[in-house]
Amino acid sequence: MIVAQRKSIPDLLEIIKNHKKILVLGCGTCVTVCLAGGQREVGIIASALRMAAKLKDLPLEVEELTIERQCDNVFIEQAAEAIERNDAVLSFGCGAGVQAVAERYTSKPVYAGLDTAFIGILEERGVWTEKCAACGACVLHQYGGICPVTRCAKHMLNGPCSSSREDRCEVDPKRQCAWQLIYKRLKEIGQLDRLKETKPPKNRRLGQDGGYRTIIREDHRI
Repeated sequence: MIVAQRKSIPDLLEIIKNHKKILVLGCGTCVTVCLAGGQREVGIIASALRMAAKLKDLPLEVEELTIERQCDNVFIEQAAEAIERNDAVLSFGCGAGVQAVAERYTSKPVYAGLDTAFIGILEERGVWTEKCAACGACVLHQYGGICPVTRCAKHMLNGPCSSSREDRCEVDPKRQCAWQLIYKRLKEIGQLDRLKETKPPKNRRLGQDGGYRTIIREDHRI
């Protein structure tokens, strides 16, 4: 899932300082799961903004709304009336959601209330870890389901480096060396021979180095 974290109240006040009527718009998918931008968080942030505005004697009206997905026009339409009656939107969706809302309602300022961090998983309660860099050319099948692009600090496809110590990463000793994990996984599933294959340099153009990306499924287009 996409993992994000909330901006601080002072930062949010600075972002919306030129507006008097704000819609705090939440999203019911990824950012709800990571406890950053769902209905509960929208309620908390909206209340905090009202209290902060009152303390600073600012004329601020805050409306709350959470839709199922901000990255889907079908659901964005449900926010049309609320967006229309406010001066601006403070989106608590991921970066894609913020841009989708802004593209749909071009006459309204749409601001990001979250910092979109990464694609990751819930490791334990309150702890999310990055697992995928969305590089555009997945190599997980070659490394036992462990991504060296994301989890190796040096992004090495032919590892390990010579500086890891006792299965700890040289860059951050608190973290396990990704290549130690890859070795262990491949050994467990009987695929250690994969480590004998020298992998070519990764084609970075398939990722963000080639500009923004689009996927077109002709079989689904109308």
